Amino acid sequence: MSERASPVTQPEEQHQPDEQHDEHESTADDADEHDSDATTEPTPTPVTTGAEAVVRALENAGVEYAFGVQGGAIMPVYDALYDSEIYHVTMAHEQGAAHAADAYGIVSGEPGICLATSGPGATNLVTGIADADMDSDPLVALTGQVATDFVGNDAFQETDTVGVTTPVTKDNTFSSEPDRVGSDVSEAFALAREGRPGPTLVDLPKDVTNAETDREPDDPRVPDTYEVQERADPEIVTAAAERIENADRPAMLLGGGVIKGEATDVCREFAIEHEIPVITTMPAIGAFPEDHELAMEMAGMHGTGYANMAITHCDTLIAVGTRFDDRLTGGIETFAPDAEVIHVDIDPAEISKNIHADYPLVGDADTVVSQLAEAVDSSPKATKWRAQCQQWKSDYSMAYDAPKDEPVRPEFVVEALDEATSDHAVVTTGVGQHQMWACQYWTYTEPRTWVSSHGLGAMGYGLPSAIGARFAADDDQEVVCIDGDGSFLMTLQELSVAVRENLDITVVVLNNEYIGMVRQWQDAFFEGRHSASDYGWMPEFDKLAEAFGAQGYRIDDYDDVADTIAEAIAYDGPSVIDAHIDPQANVYPMVPSGGDNGQFALTEDQL
Repeated sequence: MSERASPVTQPEEQHQPDEQHDEHESTADDADEHDSDATTEPTPTPVTTGAEAVVRALENAGVEYAFGVQGGAIMPVYDALYDSEIYHVTMAHEQGAAHAADAYGIVSGEPGICLATSGPGATNLVTGIADADMDSDPLVALTGQVATDFVGNDAFQETDTVGVTTPVTKDNTFSSEPDRVGSDVSEAFALAREGRPGPTLVDLPKDVTNAETDREPDDPRVPDTYEVQERADPEIVTAAAERIENADRPAMLLGGGVIKGEATDVCREFAIEHEIPVITTMPAIGAFPEDHELAMEMAGMHGTGYANMAITHCDTLIAVGTRFDDRLTGGIETFAPDAEVIHVDIDPAEISKNIHADYPLVGDADTVVSQLAEAVDSSPKATKWRAQCQQWKSDYSMAYDAPKDEPVRPEFVVEALDEATSDHAVVTTGVGQHQMWACQYWTYTEPRTWVSSHGLGAMGYGLPSAIGARFAADDDQEVVCIDGDGSFLMTLQELSVAVRENLDITVVVLNNEYIGMVRQWQDAFFEGRHSASDYGWMPEFDKLAEAFGAQGYRIDDYDDVADTIAEAIAYDGPSVIDAHIDPQANVYPMVPSGGDNGQFALTEDQL
């Protein structure tokens, strides 16, 4: 294993905004050293072009980092970035830029920024934008566009970016006026984070960003027509509170909106005060500490058996910030069949969309759960129910066999990683079996430490999202990417970014030489016919990592696991562990698509 030629530092230590352009800022820095009495910020230079207005809008919004790929139509904006304190991370591919910005938004809570040029640059962002849309992640995409006179003429690298992205954005804008372009970006930033978060896009024609203007952008604010309901109907709150008080078998279901709405604390306090078992969706992992006795963990297709049993048998389901997607519910008719449903959501479109809400509570999650907390006078008498939930946790524990003379079990690797890192380490993943093992066998206790692609299920998400997460995470937070060989292969070029930026991330590739989830489904439902799922031609990822300049490691048996993980995490820079696991390992529990959550399979024979 080759050693890096140069020392590696944390990104937070190396990439501070005031260190970005040393040669261009030396005069200002020297002046500051001799002016110890300076107490005010220097006055920004006046805006002179549309591109400068775009960058000023980002600066006014407090943006510190942006992720993108340079190109012809976006070049004026990049030229304006040259003198900005915003640190730009050049990604290897635009999809990686979108995923990195998405992860930055998940971990930081503020919209991530991605940039791309027109045509293929913009279309390469679409997967990441769609992912952010499905998961309600705050993201702003800025795309270059051909000059307005050429729009519609099939010009070089022209694509109708607004038309392409309309179905997968919360809002998008074709910015056609130099005096307005900065404010368009400010508004896009505000819309991305207000209410139900999501991706926004501003398409920037080159003649608009090149044009002269002295108009300073407005501060980030949403349009006057944009309204978000904060508080739920008091009468429905009162009725829901009475239902909770009288429940015999209450359960609380936390969705991703709990984390995005900063409602983690109030939800934890409510559940603990009233001793209500707590279930999470996959996007809500970390919203409730999984080591707490009330935690039933994740429900759904590959959720824990005890979480699915709790949903199936509860009589009152308090659902907060979830859209009840099909991977959670299975068959609609069998989901929580005995429960009266209290549904809290900031988006009225989600109420009764998939699961009927007996008590529809539209509003901000933190505000509405606080309303419920004030309205509930007494805790439900559910001693027997809590005992039953604990019994299910015992009956359907997440145990597995790991014979030392057989190939390494992936679950063992995930648990070893968890043991070797702090409680607030950030975990990112690609999509597939490895994603499910990362859900099931890592104990999450804090919000914004789980970063993955949920609704869209975008393979290749893991590595670029680890890059974005690293820039957003605290100095003392480890960032670990648990990836699959198929997912890693899709975006591994972003390893060049991690090396160039000296990012301290650890990538663990659970390598089974299959598209593992597809292989598992083929074994279960397609008579074992492995059509296009066998990836026996995979490269040696540890050696490939070293070719990029990262540190490479390999795991082949159980004796390698602990020491290799410890060494990789201790390495001060990007490292990749090629962990060769049991190629026949499957993810269980499993509920067949559209099935009954209460009839989960623990083995293939039960499917």
